[in-house]
Amino acid sequence: MTREHRLQLPLSEEQARQLNCGDTVYVSGLVHTMRDMGHRRAAEMLARGEQLPFDLRNCAIWHCGPIVRKNATGKWEVVSAGPTTSSRFNELAPPIMQTFDVRCTIGKGTMGAKAIATMQEIGGCLLIATGGCGALYAGQVEEVVDVFWTDLGLPEAIWAMRVRELGPLVVGIDSRGNSLASQVSGEMRSNIASVYEKSGIRADYDLAYLPRRVSGKGSRGGK
Repeated sequence: MTREHRLQLPLSEEQARQLNCGDTVYVSGLVHTMRDMGHRRAAEMLARGEQLPFDLRNCAIWHCGPIVRKNATGKWEVVSAGPTTSSRFNELAPPIMQTFDVRCTIGKGTMGAKAIATMQEIGGCLLIATGGCGALYAGQVEEVVDVFWTDLGLPEAIWAMRVRELGPLVVGIDSRGNSLASQVSGEMRSNIASVYEKSGIRADYDLAYLPRRVSGKGSRGGK
């Protein structure tokens, strides 16, 4: 049975290990956005033994490239904050998670074996945000606390934001290594096998539609 959680960051290991795949979560506290270039720079600095200009230990990493603007008072405000695809960070995220014990990662989709193993080790989770809901999530940002590495471009910069009940988010990977994507994929394969059996289709039969190139007006080599 899935449950609903309202969590205040920083997230303790005990709290993280109580979350299960499919649970609904709302998160409040400090988060740092991080995309491709931010992950790469952070990972390279850590590999050289350098210190980052921000501390990820007591916050969540949000795979997000927000759209921001300055308001009438000159302060940054978030216009849209949609999640970006988390699987892009399968290799770069684990050393960052390990260094700072990042127990809460927010993103879209799923992550690979190395990231899942790291979450199992430190007691972490991936919370899935819904694509296309950038305006909703922007409204849950209370304050832009700071920004780092604006030379990477505003979407790729590291934005420190204070959020209030960011969500709804769904636990996509829990600290025991369970993956919602794998569970859904398994159910899908089982359903397909059932449909094949009922329809009298061979289980090893590969159904594919390959469009034929037809010579004619507008096609390559046509008249």
